[in-house]
Amino acid sequence: MTPQKALEFLREGNERFLKNLHLNRNNLQLVNETAEKQFPFAAILSCSDSRVCAELIFDQGLGDIFSIRLAGNIASVNAIGSMEYAVKELDSKLIVVMGHSNCGAVRGACDNISLDNLNALLDHIYPAVEAETETRENRNSSNKQFVANVTRLNVQHHIQVTLQKSNIIRTMVSSGAIGICGAIYDVETGKVEFIEYHPQKLMNHEWHAVKA
Repeated sequence: MTPQKALEFLREGNERFLKNLHLNRNNLQLVNETAEKQFPFAAILSCSDSRVCAELIFDQGLGDIFSIRLAGNIASVNAIGSMEYAVKELDSKLIVVMGHSNCGAVRGACDNISLDNLNALLDHIYPAVEAETETRENRNSSNKQFVANVTRLNVQHHIQVTLQKSNIIRTMVSSGAIGICGAIYDVETGKVEFIEYHPQKLMNHEWHAVKA
């Protein structure tokens, strides 16, 4: 398994999902095979949205994906720790930070809503809202293009936060031991668009400029 092969497995799985074709798996056999240890080839940080289930949209089975889900696919300290565990202890070869269209958390940040404990979560998304400088008017969730732009920037931001806060992940990406990329899932079509970043460009990022 390599980072590129892991990415190809996800691409192929999404193509099967789009065609409503699924690999025939013996789930009980997979339960037995993974009872003692798991071997996920990829770790995916995605949103908690009920429409965004990584195992389904990538047509993967038990033990294939180390799935980390938080509203807004935010790279919190706990999420980053989970990714570190996946790549360091479970030998996952690829990290994917995956946002999705029409995300409620992103829309909430675009509208600057306030809901008690949700505020702490939205604080992780506001940097992407601020980074969106293309839109001059209607900077709210009624503007679909604005929301789409923020969604993409939010994915990029949390890749940068992950690399900033994790020496383990940063070192492994730099050495080529693992890969890291972004993705956007379209809830209307079921298609995943991958956003690949050149490792050297990621390594040259000015980490202090990234907001936590």
